[in-house]
Amino acid sequence: MYESLLNHPNSLFGEFERLRRELDDAFGVSALPSSIRSVAAGSLPAINIGRTSTSVEVYAFAPGLDASKVEVTLDRGVLRIAGERASTLPQAERGKVNVYARERSAGRFARAVALPDDVDPAHVKASYTDGVLQISIARREATQPKRITVQ
Repeated sequence: MYESLLNHPNSLFGEFERLRRELDDAFGVSALPSSIRSVAAGSLPAINIGRTSTSVEVYAFAPGLDASKVEVTLDRGVLRIAGERASTLPQAERGKVNVYARERSAGRFARAVALPDDVDPAHVKASYTDGVLQISIARREATQPKRITVQ
């Protein structure tokens, strides 16, 4: 059975991975694309997108946000989600605390998603419940499948 070398903290590959993460953090390049979809690992918020017969559904997983400060825009077929997650460290403690692990990022974020041509920008609903932002964009009626009665 294959066992990942990155899971062993004292392995050479584990050290290279740790060093890469530290350099990315130090030089601010942690948002560079790392996958074929050109989305950086850890991009915020994580999203799921699907389509029903009547709408396109977008779910953005972003716990701990103030819903009034989340910006959702739809312009020329591109859905943009932006906002800011506050740091959990008090402002006075930021320079005094040694951070050993940081898996929950803080700061501004933005995601943009190209939508299909058949969405109707006049019929968009967004709601934020329990850390999940749900955006429902209606599809134009002319593009929805129609059942034709055979006589």
